[in-house]
Amino acid sequence: MALLQTHTLSQPIPSLLSPIFSSPKTHFQNSFFFSTSKIRPFSLSTQPRKLLCKPPLGKYIREDYLVKKKSAQEIEELLRGERSVPIIIDFYATWCGPCILMAQELEMLAVEYEKNAIIVKVDTDDEYEFAHNMQVRGLPTLFFISPDQNKQAIRTEGLIPIQMMRDILDNEM
Repeated sequence: MALLQTHTLSQPIPSLLSPIFSSPKTHFQNSFFFSTSKIRPFSLSTQPRKLLCKPPLGKYIREDYLVKKKSAQEIEELLRGERSVPIIIDFYATWCGPCILMAQELEMLAVEYEKNAIIVKVDTDDEYEFAHNMQVRGLPTLFFISPDQNKQAIRTEGLIPIQMMRDILDNEM
């Protein structure tokens, strides 16, 4: 027995007059929600997911993320220590759409520069004071910090293309 939901109107509404018949429609069947068919409008796919873009040539996409989330103390220790490669610090928020896009770009950059750069991220919601002290005003904000103490850090705000990040790492650091 099929379940059908029926509504009865006490007064016919003029817009509900049938174009074929001049009598008003007073019964509606809600067959979308109470359908007896096995086809569902939103079924879960059993197909494996495909990558939206190709991985970088000669590299592979790792299951574990290369760009690790760090606390303010860990970042300060990382900056105080001796290093031979530049550091990229990504200030982001989980609710920020451009930050999510930037995270994908940074992950691809981390695969390319796995041995030649350290890329870390800081959640501005968790580390609000640290972000405030670093004068983060917009999201995402990237700091490119050279291993040479005499060079100034390069700061960018907003979504930037991966090629610009490559140029900064290759030419400015």
